[in-house]
Formats: sequence, structure tokens, C-alpha cells
Amino acid sequence: MRAHSLLLVLAGPLLAAPVVAAPEAAAPPPEAVKAHGAVATRLLPGANSFTAEQTRARLDALGFADVAELRLDDQGIWRGRATHAGRTVAVGLDFRGEVAAD
Repeated sequence: MRAHSLLLVLAGPLLAAPVVAAPEAAAPPPEAVKAHGAVATRLLPGANSFTAEQTRARLDALGFADVAELRLDDQGIWRGRATHAGRTVAVGLDFRGEVAAD
């Protein structure tokens, strides 16, 4: 009985303290919409198996038009220029199919 009394004396203040919920972790912000419909922020070098036609089709599907100067660079990244929302931008497509625009 004495042990129970000692336990109540020691734990009493903890039991009487108000219960405060731990703050919820902030939900990550929704992924920012990338400029010009691009889906990547960084293109990775690698062996690219996309053809020029496939690259144009991928860019077209993302809303890029008038693709020009399309070339495969020494890092395996397709690079070129295209228009989007009325302005000309530099575009690229890596071996994963990820697209970036400046």
C-alpha cells in the first residue's frame, strides 16, 4: 500500500496536468506547378533512347509548340527551343523522359 501511495504522490502532478496534443506535422505543400508544364527541375545525364520525334511528342504533350534546334548533347539530354504561353524558352528532356524549361 505504501508503494501505491508513493506512486500517487509522485505521479499526481502529472495526472492533474492538462493534456496538450502534440502539434500536427505540417502537411507538405502541394508540389509547385513547374514553369511551362515542365515536370523536372534538374535533368540527369544518361544514355537516352528517345528519338527526336518522341522528344517532340513529349514536349507537345506538355504544351510546348514550335520546337526548334533540337539536338542530343554529349550528356544524353535532348535540348532545344520551344514556345509556351507566347514566349520562347529553352527546353530539355533527359533519359527518364523528364522535361525542364528555362
